[in-house]
Amino acid sequence: MRLFSSIIAFLFGFTLWSQSYQLGENYFDQGEFEKAQAVFEKLVAQNSRDLRSVQKLVATYQELEKYKLAEDLLLQQNKPKVIYPNLLVSLGHNYQLQDKNEAAQEAFQSAIESVSKNQGYAYSVGRMFQQYALLDWAIKTYEEALKQRANSSFTIELARIYGEKGNLDKMFGSYLDLLVDQPNYLFAVKRNFSDFINEDANNPANKKLQQAILAKNQEKPMLVFNELLSWLYVQQNDFQKAFAQEKALYLRSQKDNIQGFLNLAQQAKDSAYATSQEILNYVIAQEDQIYRILQAEYLKLELNMNRAEPEVTAQLFNQVFEKYQSLPLQDWFDIHLLYADFLLKTKSYAEAKAKLDKLNQLNLDKFAAGQVKMRLGDVAVKTDKYNQALIYYSQVQLDLPNSALAEEATFKIAKTSFYQGDFEWALRQLNVLKTATSKFIANDALQLSVLINTNSNAVLDTTFTALKRFAKADLLAFQEKPNEALALLAKILQEHVGEEIEDDALFKKASLLENLSKFEKAIATYKSILNLTEKSIYIDESLYALARIYELELKDKNKAKAYYEKLLFEHEDSIYFNEARQKYRKLRGDLIK
Repeated sequence: MRLFSSIIAFLFGFTLWSQSYQLGENYFDQGEFEKAQAVFEKLVAQNSRDLRSVQKLVATYQELEKYKLAEDLLLQQNKPKVIYPNLLVSLGHNYQLQDKNEAAQEAFQSAIESVSKNQGYAYSVGRMFQQYALLDWAIKTYEEALKQRANSSFTIELARIYGEKGNLDKMFGSYLDLLVDQPNYLFAVKRNFSDFINEDANNPANKKLQQAILAKNQEKPMLVFNELLSWLYVQQNDFQKAFAQEKALYLRSQKDNIQGFLNLAQQAKDSAYATSQEILNYVIAQEDQIYRILQAEYLKLELNMNRAEPEVTAQLFNQVFEKYQSLPLQDWFDIHLLYADFLLKTKSYAEAKAKLDKLNQLNLDKFAAGQVKMRLGDVAVKTDKYNQALIYYSQVQLDLPNSALAEEATFKIAKTSFYQGDFEWALRQLNVLKTATSKFIANDALQLSVLINTNSNAVLDTTFTALKRFAKADLLAFQEKPNEALALLAKILQEHVGEEIEDDALFKKASLLENLSKFEKAIATYKSILNLTEKSIYIDESLYALARIYELELKDKNKAKAYYEKLLFEHEDSIYFNEARQKYRKLRGDLIK
């Protein structure tokens, strides 16, 4: 009972202290320093070792230019048997405010000497120097602490300060020293380096970093430095040099891991497609573990599907099937599933269904079986067998509840119902997806829901003519019949001018034109959406699409940057915000995150 009473008393006292401290802070922030002084003096009188209140009272005295009171308070805290070195920094700063520079230097030096005796004081002293923007003294603090023994926290603080001061050589050196002792800090180090380097290999910071890594790797060869060099070359889009570093990593680690190669091939696929293929061919030739070889084969086929002519990709698939025909089908299931995707893409629906039916007969886990059934559903929709499609999608829902694949299946049920003109059932499915874990599924569900709700007003259109036409055009697009879809969209845009369906039809038209590589027409259509209304749910997507076309297809960086900028400033809630910010910064040439 006595213990319980003590706890209650402590909590009550802490609550009162918090309320008083917050009141004092509010007065301070509002510039009412006399009132803040009264509050903090009372708190310090109640507990002279309450350093937060002491420091706040010192700051209040300084705002009121009551430097003597601040000095007396700070001196009272540091007595022979009780030392607070960080308050010596505050004392020195107080002297600086009075232009007593000699006294300030003595106080600062005393704080440093405390650190030389006890490394444990380094962080509080260093942070206090940083708080007062006394960066040179903060550097001395951490350097003094590191003389005693290595400490990753101090090395990181030291590197950050060097960066703030623009001393790139020392900053890079400090971070590289950190990696010698703590290679697991590589991700954090890359993130910090990103603030200083860009895609220009001739940028002074890039050059300094490359030289620093090469020198450190020569002094103390470590895999982490090859990995860091590879990362730097990727930022500079020099994928051949990155490939050389990945090979060095691979060979020095006794061929322990191919993930670096796979990641690099993915990163190189757009601007250095030939290099991405060279990387994967190297893995296939060098590896002796079949599952790794198949990983590389899969990625090579996937990249070819998106870049090469269908005949070339088909030939590659046949070569792979012949090479590994002795393997059990289940061991390279992913490649066979990818082949089914290729057959779907090339409208070989009968072959796709035959392949998927064969895969469906295997003893698959639920997730793999779900992937097969999703594609069987897609084949059914593409061949106008909607009820069969709904059965497949529903099976995935039941077999994998609460999974991302189940959410996708739910969305496809909604889309299939939408294609059939069953808008009420489609809306019921879409309502389930309001809390979908995938932001893209949630966004697509929201767009379709808004489309149906805004275009199914029985007062305006009892037959839902425009909505049914749009659903048919959407289906034709899914069935890889873009020209038929565009013809129907043109009819909608001609006969339903000024109706809610107009921006939906324009966006679908623009997307189809973009997929057909008719970029100028796509641009004109996306711009029509921007000019049509500011309330369209497609504004941010149109801005993002315009930026991407100008950046990747037309190579007009200035126009791309302008559209990314408009998206960033006017649509902070867009799902494309983070990606647009990254690309905008890269185009502007300042940061690469």
